Amino acid sequence: MTTGIIFNIQRYSIHDGPGIRTTVFLKGCPLSCWWCHNPEGQQDGQEIIFWENRCLGCGKCSEHCPSGAIQMKDKKPVNDKTKCTLCGRCVEVCPAQAREILGIKITVGEVIKEIEKDSIFYEESGGGVTFSGGEPLRQTEFLNDLLDCCKQRGIHTAIDTCGHLSWEVLEKVSPKVDLFLYDLKLMDSKKHQNCTGVTNDIILENLKKLSLEHHNIYIRLPIISGINDDSQNIRELGRFLSPLNIVQINVLPYHNIGIDKYQRLNKSYRLSRTKPPSEEILAKISEILKGYGLKVKIGG
Repeated sequence: MTTGIIFNIQRYSIHDGPGIRTTVFLKGCPLSCWWCHNPEGQQDGQEIIFWENRCLGCGKCSEHCPSGAIQMKDKKPVNDKTKCTLCGRCVEVCPAQAREILGIKITVGEVIKEIEKDSIFYEESGGGVTFSGGEPLRQTEFLNDLLDCCKQRGIHTAIDTCGHLSWEVLEKVSPKVDLFLYDLKLMDSKKHQNCTGVTNDIILENLKKLSLEHHNIYIRLPIISGINDDSQNIRELGRFLSPLNIVQINVLPYHNIGIDKYQRLNKSYRLSRTKPPSEEILAKISEILKGYGLKVKIGG
C-alpha cells in the first residue's frame, strides 16, 4: 500500500472549501514564502522540531545522539542537520519532551480511516476532505491513491495547490478533484521569486490550462502589506484572471500565527513587523477585482 508523509490532520475545518471538512497536510513544498504559516510543511520528509521553552539543558539528547549531531553550547543543544539521521534517539531520551520528529509516515488506508471518521459531517454540511500542505501534489503517487479512495467512497475532494509542478501531474489528478483551491501571490515574476524562491511562470501557465479543463477553481490570494497589496499587482491579477474560468477569488488577510513555528524549526521569520491589512484595504482590493467581472469573497 502506498505511503506518504503528513504533518497534521485537522478536523472540522470551515475555511478550506465548502461545508465542514477534514484537512490533511502533506509535507514538502517547492516554495518558501516569507509569510508561510506552515513552515513545517516546506521540507520534504521528516525533520526534528525543538521546543526551546521546554528544554531543561540536561544534555541527554547530546549524550545519546549516535551521529554526534547535537552539541551543548551554554547549556543549550545545537543541532547540526547535516549529521542528523532522524533516528529519533534524542526524542526518546528527552525528559521534557522538548524534541519531536515532525512528519508521520502513514499509509493511504490509515489516512482514509481517519477521513471516514467524519463522514456524517460531510453529508450534513456538504463538506469533504481537503489535501493541503506544503504542496500536496509533490507526493504525487500518494495523493493520487488518496483521491481514488475518496472518489470510491463518494467523499468530496479539494486540493490546495501552489501550482508549481509539472502540467502532467496536474492534468492526471484533475478529473478526481471536485475543487481546486489555487494559490496566487504576485504577478511580477522577479518579485515572486524574491519572496517565494521560485518564479511564477509555471504557476500562471498551469492555471490557464487547468481553467480550460476544470470548472470549479477558487483562487486564494493572501494579502501581505507592502508586498502584494499595491494596486498595480491587484489590477494585473484582475486582468490575468478575468478571461479564465474561475468561480471566485478568496482574498485572505495576512496573519502571523505561525511565527513561533519558525523559532522551533530554527528558521528566521522575515515579516515579524508586518501587520494584517486593514478592512479598508481589503475592501479596496475586493472592489478592484470585482471591476474585472470577478466574484470576490474576503476570507476563506
